[in-house]
Amino acid sequence: MLRYAKTGVLGILGLALTVLAVILVRGAIEAPAPTDPAPLIAKADSYDATIERDEWGVPHVFGKRDADVSFGIGYAHSEDDFATIQDVLIATRGKLASVKGERAAVSDYLVNLMGIWETIDARYESDLSPEVREVIEAYADGVNYYAALHPEGVIDGFLPVTGEDVAAGFMFKAPFFYGLDKTLMAVFEGRIGKEEGLSKQGVDAFLPAKDPLPIGSNGVAVSPARSADGATRLLVNSHQPFTGPVAWYEAVLESEEGWHVAGGFFPGSPFMLHGHNANLGWANTVNEPDLVDIYRLEVNPDNEDQYLLDGNWRDFEKSTAEIRVDLWGPFWWTVEREVLRSDHGPVLETPNGFFAVRYAGIGEIRQVEQYYALDKATGFGEWIEAMKLQALPSINYIYADRQGNIAYVYNAQFPDRKEGPDWSGVLPGDDSSLIWQGYVPFEAMPKLVNPNSGYVYNANNTPFRATAANDNLDPADFPERLGIQSDMTNRAMRLEETYGADNSITAGEFRDYKYDLRYSQNSAMMEIVNGILAIDAGDDAELRKAQELLHDWDRRTDVASRRAALAVLTAEPVIVAGIRGETPPDPADKLREAMSRLKTHFGRLDPEWGEVNRFRRGPVDLPVDGGPDILRAIYGSREEDGTLTARAGDTLIMFVEWDRAGKLSSESVHPFGSATQDASSPHYADQSPLFVGMRTKPVRFTREELEGHVEESYRPGNRGG
Repeated sequence: MLRYAKTGVLGILGLALTVLAVILVRGAIEAPAPTDPAPLIAKADSYDATIERDEWGVPHVFGKRDADVSFGIGYAHSEDDFATIQDVLIATRGKLASVKGERAAVSDYLVNLMGIWETIDARYESDLSPEVREVIEAYADGVNYYAALHPEGVIDGFLPVTGEDVAAGFMFKAPFFYGLDKTLMAVFEGRIGKEEGLSKQGVDAFLPAKDPLPIGSNGVAVSPARSADGATRLLVNSHQPFTGPVAWYEAVLESEEGWHVAGGFFPGSPFMLHGHNANLGWANTVNEPDLVDIYRLEVNPDNEDQYLLDGNWRDFEKSTAEIRVDLWGPFWWTVEREVLRSDHGPVLETPNGFFAVRYAGIGEIRQVEQYYALDKATGFGEWIEAMKLQALPSINYIYADRQGNIAYVYNAQFPDRKEGPDWSGVLPGDDSSLIWQGYVPFEAMPKLVNPNSGYVYNANNTPFRATAANDNLDPADFPERLGIQSDMTNRAMRLEETYGADNSITAGEFRDYKYDLRYSQNSAMMEIVNGILAIDAGDDAELRKAQELLHDWDRRTDVASRRAALAVLTAEPVIVAGIRGETPPDPADKLREAMSRLKTHFGRLDPEWGEVNRFRRGPVDLPVDGGPDILRAIYGSREEDGTLTARAGDTLIMFVEWDRAGKLSSESVHPFGSATQDASSPHYADQSPLFVGMRTKPVRFTREELEGHVEESYRPGNRGG
C-alpha cells in the first residue's frame, strides 16, 4: 500500500504512471464477494405496493402504508435507472473511485473529510424519527429487491443498500448545491489562502468540468389577485443536467397514510423534492449565500499535529481515508490520506498553509426528516412548520396552495456569526469566538408571504428582487454577515419584464411567459453585444457584416433566428469564464472564433439557430429553441460538426393550478421520458418531441384521472409473484 499522507488530493490524482510497477502487486487482492440475494428477495414480502405506469411510463405507486409506497418507488426508479442510483450510493459511501477510477477520488476524499459516516453512525437513531427511518429503509429494500432480481447489473459489494445510505446521500449532496465542493477545491488548489488575495468571494461558481454547463432554475407563483380567472398558479422549472446523479425522475405516490405527491425525484431519494400534493406545491431554485467560513490555522512549529486556539496548542483530531482507485482490468491501487479536524471543522493542508472549514449543514442528517414533512404538509401552516426544521442548508422555495396563498423563502442555514469581522475573507483560526455554533432562526430568513402584487419569483437571483418593487424586501433589514447574494440573471430580468409587467395573467400567458426566448436589454449578453458594436471595424468587411447582424438581432433565441448563433457563440465563453472566476477572454476574440466556426461548418455567419442548437436523444435529432440563461433554458456542449447538443437546462417542467374553487390540475414534461437509461424502452425518448415543442402532458394525480390510462400494472415483491 502506498501512503501519501501529506499530499493534496489533486496531487494524489496526478501521480505519474511510473509507480504502477509497485501498485500492480495489489491487483491480485480478491474482489468483494457477491451478496446472497435470497434474504433481499424474502424481505420484499413485508411490503405491498402496486405500480401502475401510465401511457408515458410514469410510475404511479400505491400502498396502504408510506413504507409500502417508498418500497415501490425504490423498485420503480431502479427499473428505469438502477445504474445511476447505484453510482450515487457508491459515491455516498466514498467508494466511487473503486468503480470509476482516479477522477472520482476527490469525491471519495470529500466523504471522509466531511465526516459523513461518522455522523450517520452517531446520529441515525437519535436524530431521525422511527417513521422516517421506516420510509428510507423501505426505499432501500425496494432498490435491493430490484438488484437481487437483476444481478448482472450489480457491482460486487454494493448490496445491501440501507436506510443509512439514503440519509447519507442527502447529507453529502445538500451542501454542494450552495457550492461547498467548489470552495473546498479552491482551497485545495491554493486559489483561496494566498497572502495577496485571501478573499473567498467569487469561488462559489468554480466549475471544474472540462466543458462546464452553467445551470439554474425558475420558479413563479401567481395568486388569484394577479390571475385573470381567480386561479392560483405555480411554475416548477428546475434546470439540471439531463442525466446523472441530480437528473429529475417523475413519479406520483399515494399511500393510505396521507402521502400523496407528484413531482421530481433524484436518484437515491424516496421523497418528492419539488412538485405538489393535493393542497399545495413548491418550486426550488438554487441560492448561493455565503455559508462557508475558512480559517487560517497556526500550526505548532515543534509539533505539526497541533494548532493554536485561544493561546493554547490543541491536538488535531486525526483519521485516515483509504481511497481505492480502479485502474483497468483486475488492477487497482489504494491511497491513504490523512484527514484532520479542528474545533472549527475539517482541515486542509495546502501549499499556502493549513485551513479549517466550517459550513452550513456540517453534522446535519435531518434532510430526510424535512423533505418527508414537506411532502405530507396539508396547508401553509404545516408547510411553514416543516420549513422551521431548518435541516436543509440552502435552496429557494416558491410556494403556492389551493387557498390562494403564495410565498417565497430564501432558505438557508445562515451561520449565527458575531458582528465585526469580515466574514467574506479568510478568518484567523486562533480565536474561538469566531467559531459559530448555530444558525439564525427561521424568522430571520428573507421571505415574502402573500405580497400585494400577487406574484413571487426566483431565477437564482437576489432575494431583494422577488416581486413588484413596492413589495420587495429591503436589504437594509438584513445584516451583512448573512452573506446574501445581490446578483441578477437574465432570467430574473425577463420574469420581471413578463409576469411582472402583466397585472392580469391568463392561463395561456402564464405558460407563454415561461417559454420566453429573449435576452433582456439589461443582460450580460447584451452588454457584450453592445461592446462588440462599439468596435471600429475600419476596413474589415467581415467584422462589419457581423456587427450588422448583431445590431439587427431582436435578442430572441427561436430556431428560425439568423442572428442568435453568432451572438450566443460569441458571448457564452465570456460569461462562463466570469462564472468560473477566471479572467474573461476578449469578446472580440470570441467573436472571431464564432465567425470562423460558423463559416467552417455552416458556410455562413447567419445560419438558423435551429441548425446549430440541437436536441439529441437516441433517434431524436431536432432543432430546439432557447439558450443559455433564457427562461426557456438550454445549455449545449459543442460538437465537432459545429453544432451544440443540449445537455442541461429545462428538465422536468410542471404547471400546477388550483382554480377559483380550489380544484387541482397539473401538467408536466420531461426532456426524455421515464426510462432515463433504458434505450430499448418506448419511454426512452417519447416525451422529447413534446419537450422540444414546448408542450406538456397531463399529470394524472388521482386514481380517477389515471383510470383508462394504465399501460402496465404490477406488484413487486413476493406478494405480487
